[in-house]
Amino acid sequence: MKSMQKRNQFTFGLGTIGRDMLYSLVSMYLMFYLTDILQLPDSTLWWLTGILLAARIFDAVNDPIMGVFVDNTQSRFGKFKPWIAIGALLTGVFTVLIYTDFGFRGTPYLIYFAVIYFCWDISFTANDIGYWSMLPSLSMDQKEREKIGAFARICANIGLFGVVVGIVPVTQALGNYFGNMTKAYFVFAVAITVIMWLGQCITLFGVKELKGVFKEESTTTFKGMFKAIFHNDQLLFTTISMALFMIGYTTTTSFGLYFFKYAYGDENMYSVFALILGVTQIISLAIFPLFSRHFNRKKLYTGSTVLVVLGYILFFFSPMDMKFIGTAGILVFLGQAFIQLLMLMFLADTIEYGQWKLGKRNDSVTLSLQPFINKIGGAIASGIVGATVIVSGISSAISKTDVTEEGLLILKMSMFVLPLICIVAGYIVYRHKYKIDEKMYKQIISDLKERGDINLEE
Repeated sequence: MKSMQKRNQFTFGLGTIGRDMLYSLVSMYLMFYLTDILQLPDSTLWWLTGILLAARIFDAVNDPIMGVFVDNTQSRFGKFKPWIAIGALLTGVFTVLIYTDFGFRGTPYLIYFAVIYFCWDISFTANDIGYWSMLPSLSMDQKEREKIGAFARICANIGLFGVVVGIVPVTQALGNYFGNMTKAYFVFAVAITVIMWLGQCITLFGVKELKGVFKEESTTTFKGMFKAIFHNDQLLFTTISMALFMIGYTTTTSFGLYFFKYAYGDENMYSVFALILGVTQIISLAIFPLFSRHFNRKKLYTGSTVLVVLGYILFFFSPMDMKFIGTAGILVFLGQAFIQLLMLMFLADTIEYGQWKLGKRNDSVTLSLQPFINKIGGAIASGIVGATVIVSGISSAISKTDVTEEGLLILKMSMFVLPLICIVAGYIVYRHKYKIDEKMYKQIISDLKERGDINLEE
């Protein structure tokens, strides 16, 4: 059993390095690609901002529906892996097409972009829900889940910050080689797609799910989907809290390259800053199990939120000096790393709570709310970023000197003040509404064993 748990911990986690590299490229840098690489006019950017917002909201709403398809899947490879495989293959293809410039502009480009982005969203949804909803089927032990989840988040952050740190120097080097930044982003997208495919193969061929532990359940209907979501009060409160946090966090990170190019005045320092934060997050996730042994989850969430608040305040009032900005970033991302992992664990635990309260696990429907939350956060963040760069004058600026002090203030308000309000609101919802602590979870598992809903002896 121990050897299988170790195998699952590594093969599950390693599979998400390339996934998060690819997701970061699209979710964080697509707007920058459209504004600063393709240099599309404001008239087109307004339409693209609307398309991104509408597509992401639609896809987010579609996530639980995809969860129903995954929950109802029966195949010789299980119910998760077929969706992981198909989603990974198609997502890679559509990512390359998003970063391929065929020379379309105006209405033809808007139509092309809308179709390709819509297909990208659906294929990534299939992969993402299949991947994360497999986590609860790897262990029924809270601490073991934390280890698997922590390593997966470490790998996800390696992927994320690999792109964040590398995107400027690598694309600039490719741009110098090809003499064209558009082609540089195309080659970068192809390379990340290949890395994603290789990592997903590690998960597909390496992970072994628990067998004989869960009783067979009836097919999940769409009516059952709504029941699984809206009758599970702990799932609902977790979703609201997590969504508020992700809106704030994603909005801040989406402004990163703009901040260093136009407020700080040196976009090359973005990679240095990102490297510092990436190391901070990875160290945070590595030491999380140590803190988890000494502090309960409520104390960990409270302490993490305090760090994030202090970091945001320092960041907003910092002079353009890396000592202050770097310190603020470390505080924010140290707390953020803990919060994201805690949120994933809260979400996973609501599966057993739902089974205990409603009689069905609904793994994929429940875990489909994680990508749902991420996409809602990304959609709102894209809308905020798109509107901000246009209203502040950044979209038509070439360098820092082209942006007014008022424009920079608008950037900072959107990047720090709005996100901080969302993050604090998310914590308040959790503190007053979430009740599945360690004691309650043990009681839930005990009750499920007595009812014959789970068989941990297997």
